[in-house]
Amino acid sequence: LNCNSALYFPFDGEYSGRGPYPKYGEKINYSNLPEHCLVDSSVENKIRSNIYQAVMWHKDYPQKLNVVIIEKCNLSNGRSARVILFSSDLELTAEKMIQYYRLRFQIEFTFRDAKQHWGLEDFMNIKEQAVHNAANIAMFMVNVALAIGRAADTSLPFSVNDLKTRFHALFYLKNILKYDPHFEGFNFISQLYEEVCSIGCIHQPLKTA
Repeated sequence: LNCNSALYFPFDGEYSGRGPYPKYGEKINYSNLPEHCLVDSSVENKIRSNIYQAVMWHKDYPQKLNVVIIEKCNLSNGRSARVILFSSDLELTAEKMIQYYRLRFQIEFTFRDAKQHWGLEDFMNIKEQAVHNAANIAMFMVNVALAIGRAADTSLPFSVNDLKTRFHALFYLKNILKYDPHFEGFNFISQLYEEVCSIGCIHQPLKTA
């Protein structure tokens, strides 16, 4: 949800006896979130993280929502920011919901790579089996690229762009060395590989002594 979404606690006041039973109670005040909704609080590197959870109403949804508010405050300057997650499953804990949202973005990154690099949105097939094959080969290539990236250096985050940069750099390196009349082979190429192939990478390898 938007960080300033209008959320309402369920009505818990006294019913007047006339008209429909009130649905919306007090509107949430993000500058003064209720303490009874706080489920976790921690401080790390002068950043305080508070996690709130409550069942609330939103006027754009017909059912109650399980809402988790993640608020981070910089203790040095007092600036704060928040993220609001929600689910229609009222039984989910805040920890489980946060975990699901993290997995959601990892899945979306997989589809992003399949579309941008392996033709998931470019194929022109219309028959069922052909579409099935094209979609599966695109997702298969994401797994192949991931396996190659992990084999290259398991300590770095994976990026298909990094993988392409490394192979382009290796190709250029080999072809440049061919012009050296004293070049006797690629026995020493491993000494130059990491340094040259890291040029242009998003995730730079750590320097070793």
